[in-house]
Amino acid sequence: MSTPTTPKRAPARRRGEGQWALGYREPLNPNERSKRDDNPLNVRDRIENIYAHTGFDGIDPGDLRGRFRWYGLYTQRKPGIDGGRTATLEPEELDDKYFMLRVRVDGGAVTTEQLRVIGEVSEQYARDTADITDRQNIQYHWIRIEDMPAVWEKLEGVGLTTMEACGDSPRVILGSPVAGIATDEVIDGRPAIEEIKNRYIGAKEFSNLPRKFKTAISGLPDVAHEVHDIAFVGVEHPEHGPGFDLWVGGGLSTNPMIGVRLGAWVPLDEVPDVWAGVISIFRDYGYRRLRHRARLKFLVKDWGAEKFREVLETEYLERRLVDGPAPKVPEQPRDHVGVHEQRDGNVYVGAAPIAGRVSGSTLVAVADAAEAAGSRRVRFTPLQKLIVLDVPKSEVDGLRTALAGLGLQTDPSPWRRGVMACTGIEFCKLAIVETKARAANLVSALEDRLKDITADVTTPISVHINGCPNSCARIQTADIGLKGQIVTDADGNQVEGFQVHLGGGLGLDAGFGRKLRGHKVTAEELPDYVERVVRNYIADREPDERFPQWVARAQEDDLK
Repeated sequence: MSTPTTPKRAPARRRGEGQWALGYREPLNPNERSKRDDNPLNVRDRIENIYAHTGFDGIDPGDLRGRFRWYGLYTQRKPGIDGGRTATLEPEELDDKYFMLRVRVDGGAVTTEQLRVIGEVSEQYARDTADITDRQNIQYHWIRIEDMPAVWEKLEGVGLTTMEACGDSPRVILGSPVAGIATDEVIDGRPAIEEIKNRYIGAKEFSNLPRKFKTAISGLPDVAHEVHDIAFVGVEHPEHGPGFDLWVGGGLSTNPMIGVRLGAWVPLDEVPDVWAGVISIFRDYGYRRLRHRARLKFLVKDWGAEKFREVLETEYLERRLVDGPAPKVPEQPRDHVGVHEQRDGNVYVGAAPIAGRVSGSTLVAVADAAEAAGSRRVRFTPLQKLIVLDVPKSEVDGLRTALAGLGLQTDPSPWRRGVMACTGIEFCKLAIVETKARAANLVSALEDRLKDITADVTTPISVHINGCPNSCARIQTADIGLKGQIVTDADGNQVEGFQVHLGGGLGLDAGFGRKLRGHKVTAEELPDYVERVVRNYIADREPDERFPQWVARAQEDDLK
């Protein structure tokens, strides 16, 4: 007698991730439907011809909270809304009738003429606000929609743009702020940056990506290449000479991932084509169903480096890439602060504002000071710093004095030098806590309290302050990373505070900070906490031990 068998189940069909290349073309969420219904780049015409005349109240919500981003515009946070309400209010309840605006500065490179215009736009249209971001952009606030045609006219008159400074698009390209002048640069990446800008920025073939796409191209490891969607890092090939090592799939936010090397060496003139191949993979195979998985890093994690390179070569480039070596790993981050030799005999002078906070009038004055010193070129850095290039050695002292008078120190304390902060609750609708003023207060407190050990801090200890979990200030790769949230103080009150990440880093220490289980710090306690951890490190470290190395072995009590 035969035994009845249980019918085999058909394997469960995996739910589609919205990948165009696999036939999932039907938009799966409101963001995808919005992009399908009208290419976001078309919104500029409505801004200039309709909204600039009707004002804020005449803006279509789909444009306001979606397509505007493709031209660098976000509504800013209405004043007076505390961080505890950020996640409970509807967008229209958070919206102020003013905008944040990002000016796209690829490679952080501006002329003094452009810098002066950036400053003048701030003075005239943005209440003198201007922040240097860690994307090498300039960010304004208090922009009115009525003024956007005039703002664009001034910026574009000197070759600047806000196009695709935000949105599901190829964002600003990070580049070494000392490209072309650094004495130890492997290769100058500026021609590749310019070619990508000219070919692809504003091109509709890449204006509808699953989400944002971040690029870094540098002949030096000074652009946080490990946390970009795509990065080209300068490397010397033993047979072919200088070129770039190709990385993909890095990113931070709530699911941080370090990028992976594809093991491919790319010559300078092929960088734009390879870039186009990688971003095309993201466009075609990227996950569009869920916004929180719609970044290239998730696809790279699922595929792995070998498959990703195979698809790039066979489907997009139709040729093999050259195998190549890994780039040298820097011992510590390079912020380019101070006075440094250029390859032409001049010097460049790097200065540190506090957490990137400057002003339009400051930038105009920097342009004047640079020109008085014989320079016509200024750079913004991925660490929210500012550099004046091409300074004759005879002009250095005068320039340093002028910059110091503007609050831009060229020999800053390690605390001023190491702090970064995102926009925070002052203007950002996603933020939970204040950041910029808190960074300034923290720097002031540490400079006063730690005078006795400042000389012992031979490498700046980075402190990155973020207003929410999105990590715009790269908290997971800081020595001390602070993620804003509402916490309970000793008296049981709900107050602004931070989750702490310790010992993150890039380069030799590439990895994410250690989180202490259940440990939170209130905003009021922050100076005490940072002082205590720094003193414990200085007292307990071994010779030449870096902060992340110490954190990895430290007792938990020494980190609280």
